Amino acid sequence: MSLHDSVIETQDEVLFDVINGFGVITLNRPKALNAITHGMVCAMWAQLNAWSDDPSVHAVLIEGAGEKAFCAGGDVRALYESRVNNATDHQAFFVDEYRLDYLIHRYPKPYIALLDGIVMGGGMGVAQGAALRIVTDRTRLAMPETGIGLFPDVGASWFLGHLAPTLARYLGLTGVTITAADALYCGLADVWIEGDASARLREVVERFDWARLADGASGASGVPGVSGAPDASGLLDALLDALRAAILPLGRTWTDAAPLAGVRGALDKHFSAIDVRGVVASLRADVGIAADAWANDTLTALQQRSPLSLCVTDRQLQKGRRLDLADAFRMELVLGYHAFASGDFVEGVRALLIDKDKQPRWRYATLADVPTEAVDAFFVSPWADGEHPLEALGR
Repeated sequence: MSLHDSVIETQDEVLFDVINGFGVITLNRPKALNAITHGMVCAMWAQLNAWSDDPSVHAVLIEGAGEKAFCAGGDVRALYESRVNNATDHQAFFVDEYRLDYLIHRYPKPYIALLDGIVMGGGMGVAQGAALRIVTDRTRLAMPETGIGLFPDVGASWFLGHLAPTLARYLGLTGVTITAADALYCGLADVWIEGDASARLREVVERFDWARLADGASGASGVPGVSGAPDASGLLDALLDALRAAILPLGRTWTDAAPLAGVRGALDKHFSAIDVRGVVASLRADVGIAADAWANDTLTALQQRSPLSLCVTDRQLQKGRRLDLADAFRMELVLGYHAFASGDFVEGVRALLIDKDKQPRWRYATLADVPTEAVDAFFVSPWADGEHPLEALGR
């Protein structure tokens, strides 16, 4: 149950409220697993900018309505229809979505994400920039884009790029779904609240003592990290310390129950190969010799993905480790342009969501068929110098 479940009576796609100094965003398309539309992106952008200058709002919490999902991603069907109808709506969506995601990463006030249920694609985009990322017993998290002919975007070049390289490659290439324990293990979450996470977080929100924090900020109560008259960054640090102190005791910050921990040796072995072809060859060798179940499942997953998307994603993740956040989003917009113009997106969505035959006819049938020149072309900007739609990002 979300903070708003008892009062939602509107069909608005995204709801905004202020509760005891917390600006609360509720993604409100539960029947569509709270998939993000262009209108929702624009509404969140406007509201977050308004709250950043609102002295009555001290922090922001984002959640999803219903019990199934925080957010299952972008509205893929709408993007598909834009592309097949030769419209430009999909291009505008990605420009605005990436601007929103960048804003979240650089938001001047604490931003907290309650990742209850399914969290995929675009849901990761509005979650991974959070100061506190809270997972639950129901969390199912993934970046599954290679399965529909895309690549992990919404800043994944940067946030996956800050994980261990083998884990980043495993998550980004396979699109595997992980639970709360593995999210903590990988570094994609900060705390796991067990049981009714929303109710427990609701109590924190409703009872949080901002007055005490303000006293601490002026040196009266010794809030960690702040003494005397703090500057803006000092006050932000104090606020985050106080929020963590209130929220972290509710759950677990670490667990030894992460399934990935049990296969980490094998994962590191296979996903340290020089390229995707090497990863597949390494997995195939283990399947053939040891009948390794994890290796077999991982190999099967990779063989179902778009070969072109796998090659593009692998290079993307390598490049992303060396980019700052704004440049990562600029690179992803370039990749997205080519994925829609000449990649496998249309075919991937047709096979999985439209005709549902689950038999995509990828542009290249195997990894061996993918020419280096085709991958190179994905990284060439279609815009002239200075004309990139995200040129001003982070400037």
